[in-house]
Amino acid sequence: MAPHTDLTDALVIGGGPSGLGLAAELAAGGLSVRLVAPHPPRPFPATYGAWLDEVPGLTRAALAQVWTDVRVYTGEAPTPLLRPYALFDNARLLETLLARAGSDLAWTVGTAAHAESVGEGWEVRGAGGERWRARLVVDAGGHPGGLTRPTHPGGAALQTAFGIVAHFDRPPGPPGGMVWMDYRAEHLPPAEVRAAPTFLYTMHLGEGRYLVEETSLIARPGLTRDLLERRLHARLAAQGTPPGEVESTEWVAFPMNTAAPDPGPVLAFGSAAGLVHPISGFQVAGALTDALAVARAVTGALDRHGPARAVQAGWDTLWPPERRAAREVSLLDADALLALPGTLLPDFFAAFFRLPAPEWHAFLAPRTGAGALARTMLRLFAQAPNPVRVPLARAALGQAGPSGRALRAAASKV
Repeated sequence: MAPHTDLTDALVIGGGPSGLGLAAELAAGGLSVRLVAPHPPRPFPATYGAWLDEVPGLTRAALAQVWTDVRVYTGEAPTPLLRPYALFDNARLLETLLARAGSDLAWTVGTAAHAESVGEGWEVRGAGGERWRARLVVDAGGHPGGLTRPTHPGGAALQTAFGIVAHFDRPPGPPGGMVWMDYRAEHLPPAEVRAAPTFLYTMHLGEGRYLVEETSLIARPGLTRDLLERRLHARLAAQGTPPGEVESTEWVAFPMNTAAPDPGPVLAFGSAAGLVHPISGFQVAGALTDALAVARAVTGALDRHGPARAVQAGWDTLWPPERRAAREVSLLDADALLALPGTLLPDFFAAFFRLPAPEWHAFLAPRTGAGALARTMLRLFAQAPNPVRVPLARAALGQAGPSGRALRAAASKV
């Protein structure tokens, strides 16, 4: 197959919200952009929720719903979070990003298989023999990466969830509200909860429609679809809210413990660049915010200094030293959660949401610094009950390396 002879400024691999978000900002900044994805433009298939205060202004028009009644259950009484939570309308999000990109974005259906540096640019080869030329390349190919390969210390630890959108005669969650996590599990034997803890996540979508998902926050290996589907229906039956007509199902599985990537000649972005939060699993709102800053850095450097410096400017903006240090602490947090018996997770989150709201907000935010994260961890350890504190402290403070040093340095300031 003959190559495309037109040279674009940037080639972005991946048609998810992160890849399209960055491609749109690059195009809005005046660059010519080719986006390569295995499919034509289509609404994103996954469910994307976010704290309203973290959704960038441009994409607020793409929200389907916002709930002010947001709660967690770590026991029978709900804990109100008093922080609005939003759901993206994926079709509107796609339209918003495509409109932002305008005519400087060319969407090409294909699968990038290989990239080769040619002079001051790149030739990217497709799985079907296609060849595309660009001055710089961005890998936004999702959790496995496209041309880059994310790494997971100790092996991938996954968040998995099985969910349905269905009609209910009796509400499975608060009408007009959403439940961020419900760890109540009286219907399960304690041994099952200890080995494989899961929680219910619910959104009221209007009238008798709800999204309900049984979620494993983090596990190595990840929990299976079959287990989570059985858990979901067992929970709904136990609480007397079996679903009626099921409109759709959803299965998600992605790694939570991606290390900060080493900079390379190809810029990574989105989950391919490790942007999934290791504690919450959130990524999309943060990536849409990062897209603007990264695109500004890349476009500002490209014509003045050339493609190599533009890619380095993108890396420096996306993963500055402070954010890399924070990722070390967050990975330690993820390891500590993996070490905690599932029966203690409700007590852990009860203590977590008793922290002052600015502290737990920052702990779940994508760009909080390492020192602040470590100090919050230590405050949480100090007020958690002993059965929770002991395994967490053993997992956290016994660590060597940058994350352990960050914790110990922060300890002297608490």
